[in-house]
Amino acid sequence: MTGRMTHWVFGYGSLIWRPGFAFLRQAPALLTGAHRSLCVYSHRHRGTEAQPGLVFGLVRGGSCRGMGFEVADADWPTVVEYLRERELDKGVYREARRTIRVDGVGAVEALTFLVDETHAQFAGRLEIAEQARLVRIGHGESGPNTEYVLETVRILRTMGIVDRYLDDLVELLGTTDLAILPSL
Repeated sequence: MTGRMTHWVFGYGSLIWRPGFAFLRQAPALLTGAHRSLCVYSHRHRGTEAQPGLVFGLVRGGSCRGMGFEVADADWPTVVEYLRERELDKGVYREARRTIRVDGVGAVEALTFLVDETHAQFAGRLEIAEQARLVRIGHGESGPNTEYVLETVRILRTMGIVDRYLDDLVELLGTTDLAILPSL
């Protein structure tokens, strides 16, 4: 937004399809230096401590296509407070400022949340069968873990992002109604 002070947030999982905050616009964006991975045990939103789910985190290396959200300066303090409550309550994510390339805008600095690979909830690289098992049984205050994974895959596909690994996971989840997921 020319002439106005704005800020950016980078979303790569549920923030893409359920940001939960006011923004001026959204556009596809690329973050380099980290990649999306289903690597965080969820003890709140998509699971519990007794029966954890599995959610996405940004792990060192590679790149990640996601969504950039432009936020008005007046809304920024409220947005940051909301995101900190949502993302930082268990300590598995750490707040960071990273440069992203927003389609139609260019390079901007964005608030994002990277996984803390030393945290007890960091699952690391689990076998795909174990990921599917955890996703199937996970259910937390934000709903079933399967909904989280399937909605993220659906949105990524609408953005033209194909991830064969996630496609394999969807198949392992036994999802036969792929009509909810647009085909490319």
